[in-house]
This record gives sequence, structure tokens and C-alpha cells, in this order.
Amino acid sequence: MLRRLHPEQPESFAFTAANQQWAQAQITKFPEGRQASAVIPLLWRAQEQEGWLSRPAIESVADMLGMAYIRVLEVASFYFMFQLQPVGSVAHIQVCGTTSCMICGAEDLIAVCKEKIAAKPHALSDDGKLSWEEVECLGSCSNAPMAQIGKDYYEDLTAESFGKIIDDLAAGKVPVPGPQNGRYAAEPLNGLTSLVEHDAGKPKYNASVDLATDLGDTVKRIDGTEVPILTPWLGKDGKAAATQTAPQPPKAPAPAKPAVKQAEEAKKAEAGESQPETLTSARDGKPDDLKLLKGVGPKLEQTLNELGFYHYDQIAAWAPENVAWVDARLKFKGRIERDGWLEQAAKLAAGEETEFAKRAKEDGTYED
Repeated sequence: MLRRLHPEQPESFAFTAANQQWAQAQITKFPEGRQASAVIPLLWRAQEQEGWLSRPAIESVADMLGMAYIRVLEVASFYFMFQLQPVGSVAHIQVCGTTSCMICGAEDLIAVCKEKIAAKPHALSDDGKLSWEEVECLGSCSNAPMAQIGKDYYEDLTAESFGKIIDDLAAGKVPVPGPQNGRYAAEPLNGLTSLVEHDAGKPKYNASVDLATDLGDTVKRIDGTEVPILTPWLGKDGKAAATQTAPQPPKAPAPAKPAVKQAEEAKKAEAGESQPETLTSARDGKPDDLKLLKGVGPKLEQTLNELGFYHYDQIAAWAPENVAWVDARLKFKGRIERDGWLEQAAKLAAGEETEFAKRAKEDGTYED
């Protein structure tokens, strides 16, 4: 199955205030320079908010974590839990089609999806409320066939019971998850043969279903308001942690904590930073194409321009202390030396052509 961005994309993405606060709290789990470790939870939160991952959402998460867009797209396209196309506004149904479910009737469930939702997977129903797909094993083999809808499992399904669940969802109802044939959990179909004394007095539903029914809406996506945001690794709740730094726009880098800022200042002093010569605008209004430097894409070129760098000879002239100054102001630290900007800039300033610049001109590829 191809994993590509959907051809129709929204113009922008922004976390809600609650989800932005949650995302910033997640970033603080990781030490400075390791924010990329939060990429999966932030992508998941974006998907929970919108239902699927759009290109603006992927780029927004990349900006928050100081990552290249392609790196975050690699994560989103690798894991099948991320949906790269719009899903049903009410629910996206994932039917297990692996061995146990297949031999117990998964094909009948897929036929129901084709009849009641859409003829092809990942297509929306006519009313836009539902979508479906076949997935690999979801680990509920003893209750086959089954499907995951929202956060919960619907197990021991038949074509009839599954069809009723889909009809209920389309009508705005919330079917009770769990086994649909009267089983409590995953005990033998013919009933318990041991521990029968513990069968009396048990709750109406098993623990998973009981929690789902307590919430009252198993297909509702997380919106950031369910429970308080906790950051026990900081010794503060999420709200208190968020107030330590000024709020940032959706596509801003993650805010640093005071202790991290102090550490950064100490490192800068030790490194002996010195600001290189900058310009207020390009000479004769003709800036060099800095995207011909390996590792520089449109957004990074814009950042360099904002710092006052428009020409190759400016970059080629950076001394080590100048590199330290610029590096401290880039979201992806270490890129200057890693990608050899100074050597590339010196060649381009002298009218030579680097291997990367030649390749970029030929195929139009840039990095960021």
C-alpha cells in the first residue's frame, strides 16, 4: 500500500490551546537538542484533533521540534496508525483481516463495509461520517472476528451485528464495545470451566468496556480537555509549566525551560560566540540562492536572511566563533559543520559548482 500525502490539503493547521499546552509539556520530557523524540506523540495528538494527518499538520509538528519536514513525513508515512487522508467525521473503522479473524468471517465484515460505507477502503461514506480499512492483527484473536472503532475493540462480530453497529454510528448512537455475542471477555464460548466461583458478582462489563461506557463516547477523539495535563518530571502540572515561557504561535519552536536557558547561556559563553558581519539586505537586491547549500531549504534560507546573511561569501568568511553564534540561532544545531556549509559556500562564491548544487539544479530538490 502506498503511503502518500492526500492530494487535497487544508491551507493551515494549528493545535487548539489545550493541545498546544499538552504538546509543549510533552517536549519538556526530553533534554535540549532531543526534542525530536516527541515526534510520535505530537503527530498522534494532531491526528486525534483533526482525524488525519495533513501536510500542514506534519510541517507544524516539524517546526515545533526543529526537524526537517521530510524527517517527520518519514515517521508519518512509516506507521500505519497515522492516517494520511481524511477519515469519517464520526468514526474510522479498522477491520482486522489477519488469520484468526479471516477464518472466522472477516471477509463478511469487509463486505458489510463495502455495502454500508464505501466500495473502497479509505473512501468516505456519502454523508462523510464513516470510513474503513482492513488492517493487520490487532491482537484480539480469541474474539475473532473483530474491528477497532475509535479507541475500542468490537469483538465476536457477525455480519448482522457489525451492520447494526455501523447503522448506529451513522445515526449518532454509541454502540457498547467489547464482545457482541454475550461473552464477558475472552472466556471459552461454552462458558467458564474454572474459577467459576469468581463469576458471580462481577461487574456488568469487563474493565475495558466498563471504562468506555463510563466515558460515554468511545469514538470521540481526544481534544485535550479530558484530564489535567501532568508533567511529573518537572514537578509541576502542565499549566504551571506552560506559564514559565511566553506563548508561541503554532509553527514556533518549542519553548525552552529556564534551567535549559541557563545551560545554553553557559555553553555560549564557553564557546566564545561572536556575531559575524551581517547585512540589512542583499547587495544590489540580488541575494544568492542559499538553497544550493546542502541542508538549506526554503525555511532555513529565510531564517538566514532574517539573521542578515544573503551571500555565499558571507558564510564562507565565518570564523569558528561566528559559526557558534549562527549555530545557536538555528533550530537544528550542528547542521553548519555537519553539512559543510563553509566549504560549499567558498566554492559557490568563487563561481565553482558543488556536487549538491549541481544535483539540486538538475532535479529541483532542496533540503530543509
